[in-house]
Amino acid sequence: MERIRLLIADDHRLFRQGLKVLLASLPTVEVVAEAATGEEVLEKTGDTMPDVILMDLQMPGLNGIEATRAALSRWPHVGILVLTMFDNDESVFMAMRAGARGYIVKGADQTELLRAVEAVASGEALFSPSIAARVLRFFQTPQSALPVSAFPELTGRELDILKLIAGGLNNGEIAQRLALSSKTVRNYISNIFSKLQVADRAQAIVKAREAGLGGTDGGG
Repeated sequence: MERIRLLIADDHRLFRQGLKVLLASLPTVEVVAEAATGEEVLEKTGDTMPDVILMDLQMPGLNGIEATRAALSRWPHVGILVLTMFDNDESVFMAMRAGARGYIVKGADQTELLRAVEAVASGEALFSPSIAARVLRFFQTPQSALPVSAFPELTGRELDILKLIAGGLNNGEIAQRLALSSKTVRNYISNIFSKLQVADRAQAIVKAREAGLGGTDGGG
């Protein structure tokens, strides 16, 4: 049986090495490369052509969401399995929109991890139980209750960021919540201000809250 070629992407060297030891002991998996940044993910994917990339979201430079999008634009046959400590709705759906086939939270045992790797390698989608429950709740929530039509000129990503701005989060907190770089967040905010024709953050907050976005819970 041909083994699944796996690239491990995580900026924490000890965690990466632990994963490598855990997965290399499995007869169906071959760890072909490691990466500590999104840029390394792209470089080493081109060099080794893995079947699956085990992708962390929070990495320096090009983060996991951006690296997922960039990798799939070049190699759409590669399966992306997100393995991260972030289990909030924003991170889950950003990863899904970027093209990830699976999403599991760090702390998963070897059996769950192997099942996810095998599913993604075969073209299926697999989410850890807690993430699957979030996805199910999302699709069970009446979408008419969501104020997504308030600003039709904004993209989905811009609307997510505007909601967090209205919830009182600063740029650094938004970057962490959405697993984006600070520069990317600044660019999105500049676009939002331009599209909404506002001069600053305060005006954007007022406009967003008048439309029902944000609140007192930090935008969560």
